[in-house]
Amino acid sequence: MDYFKNDLSSIHAGLLNKDFSSKELTEETFKLIKARDKKVAAFLTLDEENALAAAQKADQKGISAENTLAGIPVGIKDNIVTKGLKTTAASKILGNFEPIYNATVVDKLAAAGMINVGKLNLDEFAMGGSTENSAFQKTKNAWDQTKVPGGSSGGSAAAVASGQLLAALGTDTGGSIRQPAAFNGIVGVKPTYGRVSRYGVIAFGSSLDQVGPLTRTVKDNALVLNAISGHDKHDFTSSEREVPDFTAKLDGDIKGMRIGVPKEFMDEGVASDVREAIQQAIATFEKLGATVDEVSLPYSKYGVPVYYIIASSEASSNLQRYDGIRYGFRADDVKNLEDVYVRSRSEGFGDEVKRRIMLGTFSLSAGTYDAYFKKAAQVRTLICRDFDNVFSDYDLILAPTTTSTAFGIGEEINDPIQMYMNDILTIPVNLAGLPGMSLPAGFSKGLPIGMQLIAPQFAEETMYRAGYAFEQATDFHKEVPTIGGEN
Repeated sequence: MDYFKNDLSSIHAGLLNKDFSSKELTEETFKLIKARDKKVAAFLTLDEENALAAAQKADQKGISAENTLAGIPVGIKDNIVTKGLKTTAASKILGNFEPIYNATVVDKLAAAGMINVGKLNLDEFAMGGSTENSAFQKTKNAWDQTKVPGGSSGGSAAAVASGQLLAALGTDTGGSIRQPAAFNGIVGVKPTYGRVSRYGVIAFGSSLDQVGPLTRTVKDNALVLNAISGHDKHDFTSSEREVPDFTAKLDGDIKGMRIGVPKEFMDEGVASDVREAIQQAIATFEKLGATVDEVSLPYSKYGVPVYYIIASSEASSNLQRYDGIRYGFRADDVKNLEDVYVRSRSEGFGDEVKRRIMLGTFSLSAGTYDAYFKKAAQVRTLICRDFDNVFSDYDLILAPTTTSTAFGIGEEINDPIQMYMNDILTIPVNLAGLPGMSLPAGFSKGLPIGMQLIAPQFAEETMYRAGYAFEQATDFHKEVPTIGGEN
């Protein structure tokens, strides 16, 4: 099985035609993982026995012609809980945690017939932009194993980009799906806040987190988002809005579409090779019949400080539950209750998580709340208004996903401010609750460059339509990395 030469639709056709069974496909997938993951270290836990049993059941039930995803393997980011399968959030504090229930998105994928083959690495509690903050291993970029895969969904992106899977789930709090998708040359989508249930997702920033798919193509991404979207009674922030078929308008026709390019996202802080790739992408959209104009998002420059105050404040509240009492890691040789709390957290959390807890707790403190958290919330509203103003005249926003291609492992891990600034182009989307997509738009020195498409709330259809048209007009998505000499 060569996932570089197939997509979800072609695999589905093969299952329907009985060219291979779901069990054979799943067995081949594990062979791919065991051969290729030595180089990229994307997986934390494999679930081979249960996956093969589920595949066999899918074969016995029969593959429905209407269900494109049935019998096809998928990977799950390890901050999404899976019943009976270790879920660590890449943290020592949850090193042996086995959940007693599934996240809603896991149940939805199972209902669609997908086969969960294992859990994928991330920055601890999804806090980071390089997957170097995992307590267990450092994941590598699929294109160059001396480079980071991005984060926090670096394991999910590297697994798909290296041809181990066709699809994986990630989470995006400030760019954690789109940035690793850009660094690995694949498609990653952060849906509208509320489009997908967060029930069973280990919380980081509750007003920002969203689950989304990472895939090799735009259509594959739309197929997976179809399966995981929708209202959930367990999550009161999930929308009751009807879910359309995101694949319905993938016809390549975007004539008359109006696209805005924020001047703030194309300034001198963006590397010249990235700017050049985006300029070429703009020309492609114009050839396809779209109108592209420069627009302004003036308050977006405050996105990074606003995000790190709000997200860290929410994290400090969400991570209070890890106290060494109820579940997870508990320090040894403790003398009293305070010892349990302090030592369990000191030994169980990594440096980046501690840094954000401290920043968030400071921002929420009585003497600093008005100056920091309240002010950040007010500026967040101004950022939302900026987007509203642009979307009153434009269907989409186009921008780079990242300011540069993937940086080297170890280059920025000791400079938190530089690491935080890598999210400058993705964070405003989360603050405004908008859908965003990253897709391949070029290469520089052998490394992928990502383009970001941003749509109004619940306008994922428009985003997919434009992304598909661009993908069909270019060949960037056909390029594949050399992993183990297979290509």
